[in-house]
Amino acid sequence: MSKLTVKSGKNELTLRKSQQLVGIKKTETQERSLEQPDFIEEEVMKNLGGFNIVTLKKDGASVDEKLDEVRERDEVELGTHVYYAEGSNRPLVATGKIYITFHDGVSDLNQQAVLDEYHLEVIEKRTEGRFLVKVTPNSPNPIKVASALQGLSLVKFAEPDLDTILDEYAFMIPADNLVSHEWHLQNTGFVADVDYPLKKGADAKVLDAWKRLGNAGSSDVTIALIDNGFDLSHPDLQSKVVKPFDLWNQSSEVTQGDTRYTHGTPCASVALASTNGQGIVGSAPNAKFMPISGTSYSNSLTEQMFDYCVKNGADIISCSWGTTDANFSLGAIKEQAIARAAKEGRKGKGCIILFAVGNDDFDFVSFYAAHPDVIAVAACTSQDDHAPYSNRGREVSICAPSNGDWPIIAARAWWDQGLANFSGNQKFWYDGRSRGQHYKHFGGTSSSTPLVAGICALILSANPDLTAKEVKEILQQTADKIGKPSEYSNGHSTKYGYGRVNADRAVAEALRRKDQGSTPVKDEVTGGVTSGKGLFRFNVQRQAAEGCGVQIGAFYDYGNVLIQAEKLQSQFGQPVVVNINELDGKTVYKVVVGTFTTANDAKTLQQRMEAAGVKGFARNLKDLA
Repeated sequence: MSKLTVKSGKNELTLRKSQQLVGIKKTETQERSLEQPDFIEEEVMKNLGGFNIVTLKKDGASVDEKLDEVRERDEVELGTHVYYAEGSNRPLVATGKIYITFHDGVSDLNQQAVLDEYHLEVIEKRTEGRFLVKVTPNSPNPIKVASALQGLSLVKFAEPDLDTILDEYAFMIPADNLVSHEWHLQNTGFVADVDYPLKKGADAKVLDAWKRLGNAGSSDVTIALIDNGFDLSHPDLQSKVVKPFDLWNQSSEVTQGDTRYTHGTPCASVALASTNGQGIVGSAPNAKFMPISGTSYSNSLTEQMFDYCVKNGADIISCSWGTTDANFSLGAIKEQAIARAAKEGRKGKGCIILFAVGNDDFDFVSFYAAHPDVIAVAACTSQDDHAPYSNRGREVSICAPSNGDWPIIAARAWWDQGLANFSGNQKFWYDGRSRGQHYKHFGGTSSSTPLVAGICALILSANPDLTAKEVKEILQQTADKIGKPSEYSNGHSTKYGYGRVNADRAVAEALRRKDQGSTPVKDEVTGGVTSGKGLFRFNVQRQAAEGCGVQIGAFYDYGNVLIQAEKLQSQFGQPVVVNINELDGKTVYKVVVGTFTTANDAKTLQQRMEAAGVKGFARNLKDLA
């Protein structure tokens, strides 16, 4: 069986062609038709990279021969092979798009010659020498084109846009007992309608946060959920929808009714189910709901989904999906798309982005959750234990209540058929006791993630001026340590992150930061102070994130920062800027000398400082913002 090798993201993939599956893109007329073309044996998947994944009626022909035949049909716009990466059972298709970066100094004429050689059409020229292109009918297979481009001396970078299945991190059939009514918001120690004991207080303290706010959050906050299977007619969701978008059909008409896709409905309800006098409520029931339908591994669709959220005013982006398949770690394009949203969203304050760590019981998290700008959410149980399915790792930010002991209740789509191996009410309810046709038991890191997304909406309701970094910092600083103390190192656990989310403490901290200019900060030392390091006169003001300076280092001890700042300002006659950061749950202070308009002026100061025995390096202040 022939194989192709191509670099994708941080990996080199060895691909083998599927002998059963192909991708078909129907014409617009055929797509509207309710009748399935007679050459299709079975539709396996609705959308992967823009193609419907199907098996063909081969009648003894090979998959190559049959696909060539089908491509000639009037009702088929495009046909493509489906591949598998070596060591993976996930179907993979090339969307036809390729990202190309030429080496510096390659002339426009030579760049065009390369594009012409492979009959590539430019979709977008991004910066000098960087292109997004697509194959044309005269081009070879897009994977072969990308592989050939990667071998050219003129080309610095070439990556085919590939799409594959991502995991939906909802719970499967649970091994332990499940939970009822919304104990994850406030756990009283028992389930309302069954005789099952919980651990009192093992919850997210959401009701306490509402009491502190005096409301259930602001309607000025918008939560985007990227997922599949949104029931926009559900009574808990229908009145909240703003700016929906479907990545698969590239329109505001969100795909509904396909029984293969139901995951988005319960996820959305955990975050923002409305207070309408019936059913459940989410952790932020007043927040607006931006449904982005169509998860995708594709580089271009990943860019589109996050850019759409930024451009259309999403404050929070919740993603209960990802992958732990080593073949599909995040490449630079996906990493940059997420980083861009985390920095440029909310008019520069940054979108708050959450990813589920995954339900594989692995000692590493989903590659999406490992992104440094993401809040990586793990799951804990109604007993304040680690949920055994929840992945572990140093990137875990926070954990939140979900199933593993007793599940929560969430909304279900009207077309949801429940668990295939069960009948009657047990398709939706572990104990067989129905709580209404619009709901079901739910869990996994799919549930813990939107729960925290809703809590982030409460934090922004308390203080809308917080940056995305500050919201993450607040969540981690105010979390409750659960589990054994020995499971934490420097305040962090690979199971629980910085602990179980505490909405009330997080909201209190957000309010404190908002009011700290007029309200005393409750951080007083209660014991006797026995020694000091001198007196310092303060004149603190905000520094714009522009210009250059010389960074001398980073410090944990604020007293040391004051001493260094006083010495440096006196010695070199320049203002000192302090950048406040968070590292492994601790506050870190970066000290920068000077606020120059040009890098050359900063380098001149750097030379003066080094001559005086003070080491440092020139730094753009924008990079510290």
